[in-house]
Amino acid sequence: MKKLLFVLLFLLAGCTGIPEGVTVVDNFALDRFLGTWYEIVRIDNSFEKELEPVSATYKLAQDGSVRVINKGYDTTKHKWSTIEGKAAFIGESSKGALKVSFFGPFYASYNVIALDKANYRWAMVCGRSKSFFWILSRDQQMEPALLKELIAQAKSLGFDTAKLRYIKKQP
Repeated sequence: MKKLLFVLLFLLAGCTGIPEGVTVVDNFALDRFLGTWYEIVRIDNSFEKELEPVSATYKLAQDGSVRVINKGYDTTKHKWSTIEGKAAFIGESSKGALKVSFFGPFYASYNVIALDKANYRWAMVCGRSKSFFWILSRDQQMEPALLKELIAQAKSLGFDTAKLRYIKKQP
């Protein structure tokens, strides 16, 4: 029953799009985005609720799509959990609007809405609604002043920053 509920929730959230009042980054360079990213903060969601820390690794697949490997430590089962999916652009590859799937033909939005364009060291990502939000970094920690600035930016875009979960780094 729990798995069925999870699948139904995923299907309902599995539409692509971007929240009102939010735009994706332009001049997005996938080759610079590839590699491993660490969650710094997120708005908790049902599919990551017990996972901390979490990382995502993006690799280019032979068919031009992106392999997505998410890894997180399940704090209730006391073991690492990994899931693999794929991502592809929605429209132009120069825009940070992608769709990601971990379950067959069902895709969810992966919108890069802010990015360190100089060095690709941090990114802000959201889903189709403002209830899906992450701040990612190439490092497991982020400078507090930068994090504060990004959270303020997220709040100005209408994300409920009071719901942010600050992620512990990997041991």
